[in-house]
Amino acid sequence: MLELLLCSVLTILPDYLYRRYAQGKRIGREITLYSVWFELRWGITTCLMLTVALITIIFYNHPSSGNVTAYFRTVPIVPETIGRVAQIEVGVSDHVEKGAVIFRLDDAAQQAAVESARRRIAETEASIVVARTEVAAAEGQIVQAEKALQQARDELDTKAELNRRNADVVSRRELERLQTVVDGRQGTLDAVLAAKEGALLRAQTLLPAQKASAEAALAEAEVALAKTVIRAGVAGRVEQFTLRVGDLVNPLMRPAGVLIPDGAGRERLIAGFGQIEAQVMKVGMVAEATCFSKPFAIIPMVVTSVQDVIAAGQLRASETLVDAQQLAAPGTITVFLEPLYEDGLDGVPPGSSCVANAYSSNHELIASGKVGGLTALYLHGVDAVALVHALLLRIQALILPVQTLVFSGGH
Repeated sequence: MLELLLCSVLTILPDYLYRRYAQGKRIGREITLYSVWFELRWGITTCLMLTVALITIIFYNHPSSGNVTAYFRTVPIVPETIGRVAQIEVGVSDHVEKGAVIFRLDDAAQQAAVESARRRIAETEASIVVARTEVAAAEGQIVQAEKALQQARDELDTKAELNRRNADVVSRRELERLQTVVDGRQGTLDAVLAAKEGALLRAQTLLPAQKASAEAALAEAEVALAKTVIRAGVAGRVEQFTLRVGDLVNPLMRPAGVLIPDGAGRERLIAGFGQIEAQVMKVGMVAEATCFSKPFAIIPMVVTSVQDVIAAGQLRASETLVDAQQLAAPGTITVFLEPLYEDGLDGVPPGSSCVANAYSSNHELIASGKVGGLTALYLHGVDAVALVHALLLRIQALILPVQTLVFSGGH
């Protein structure tokens, strides 16, 4: 309607003034309700054509979108293990700091596993002490076996020397007996040496490895114990937390609640513009938005990112071929808008629905001198008609509460 009024001032009004004052025709006589079309046909036709052209230029170069939302992410409150709730630390809706305990699960089994792992560590440490005493005992037995072996060898050597000098002094059977004693005591020494080596290996290799395994089991048990305490990963607000003591929670079934991080949805707006605006939407464009939750307010924005893919064309591998006809509605260009000034989205609750305009600017292109006179004049006109779209947004911001509260029944 605003474009039509603007175009009529340039077309229908001059046509009427020419016929009224130049041709002397008067309303009610030559210009009647029945002769309006015939008398003002050139002005009406030109007005309609100019209106269509103006609307096209405005909405193409300065796109508008009603699909604008302050999206915010949520963090599901899900335990890492199955268990029964033993203690609740927050209410149905409550603010929590990062690391704060939200609820606890029954940890009797995990506590028992931790205590068992600690006992195994203590048992291994005691076995190491025992193994060291066994090494010391084996060293004493080695000394004893070496002395006994040396004594047997000395006696054998003495008897052998006597036998060499006089065969009748020492019999051959006595020498064989002494040799058997030497061999036996040598075997005893070898056995004691092997026992010492085994004790050393047990004290220095086996038992430390068993202790390391027990310590790893303790760490695993402590991790499992820590999983029974569910903490907030970020600072935020817990909402719809209906879990109660005695409930059985399972991470595969459903979240226990939702955690909304502080500041979520207050940094930017996400808008969906028509695909025809793909060549117009650029990073750095100035934009404006008005939200249902903050009426009568125009929020200056700037385009910070333009998604280079359209979500409607997303294809996921499956057993069924995708028919292009299944895309009933064309997708939109996803654009990220951030406030031009700090705290620009204050008072806009996350999840609010908004309306946004983006404005093209050709000032730098015109100033560069790369375009000719007519093109520069056209680009000047394109930048100028942005005022019309800005005015439409402000009118929309004014009538939005009336439209919502009166004509929509307060919904």
